[in-house]
Amino acid sequence: MAEHKITTDRRSILHLSDLAEITPSKDAVSANRIVGFNSRDSRARPFSLLRTSLIKKLKENNHRLVGITSASPAAGKSFLAMNLASSLARVSEEPVFLVDLDLRRASLSEYLGTAPEVGVESFIEQKTDRLGDVGYSISGTNLGLFPCVQRDQDTAELLAGTGFSRMIEQFRNESEASIILFDLPPVFANDDAMIILEQLDSYIMVADAGKTTRKQVEEVVAMLQPTPCIGSILNRYKGGFGDSYGYGYGGADYSRYYEQT
Repeated sequence: MAEHKITTDRRSILHLSDLAEITPSKDAVSANRIVGFNSRDSRARPFSLLRTSLIKKLKENNHRLVGITSASPAAGKSFLAMNLASSLARVSEEPVFLVDLDLRRASLSEYLGTAPEVGVESFIEQKTDRLGDVGYSISGTNLGLFPCVQRDQDTAELLAGTGFSRMIEQFRNESEASIILFDLPPVFANDDAMIILEQLDSYIMVADAGKTTRKQVEEVVAMLQPTPCIGSILNRYKGGFGDSYGYGYGGADYSRYYEQT
């Protein structure tokens, strides 16, 4: 995998300001537990810890385009992708972009209570040649969302075509975003994730505590080589003996710490 440096002075043609602005539904954000936007919410603590770890990894490896995947469905990868992206956007001087590439089960826009008529599938199908036409800036944040409208078939053919390669090239070389996260399909669902990751820098593996097996993780890593896995997230982890950390939501002590003063 070639190295791609994170820079701040490259020529950028895709700016956050180019995107249509949307305001998420407060009810949808609350119902879907999207807490990364709010630093005062105690439930955002795990994502703050995770974002700092990720930033260090990206700098160490000169990576910028990162996929988020899981072995099987319902592991919580899209939920984690949205919360991680919103948490990253709170501390990044440059925009952060989040792209929905789970073409068969598109869900990121639903987390925010929005229903786009077009998404990245239109760019991949070459129905538009401007990425700015299929992206949205989240009101009051430094986050850009590129949703997709669900496709029921022919996803592998789309992802293997020139439209997808062109999209990745534009994100990599013609975007002002400091970090671009891609919500990918589960690896065992089809070969979409394998095709996508051939063009990204690295990926994060989401495992569902109590469900995802060690064998599944090992098989995923083997299938996705040579693209490196730069980290894993154990979702729905309840913590061990005396452990009040973990990627759960903590207890009363943390709630009091994050209370408004």
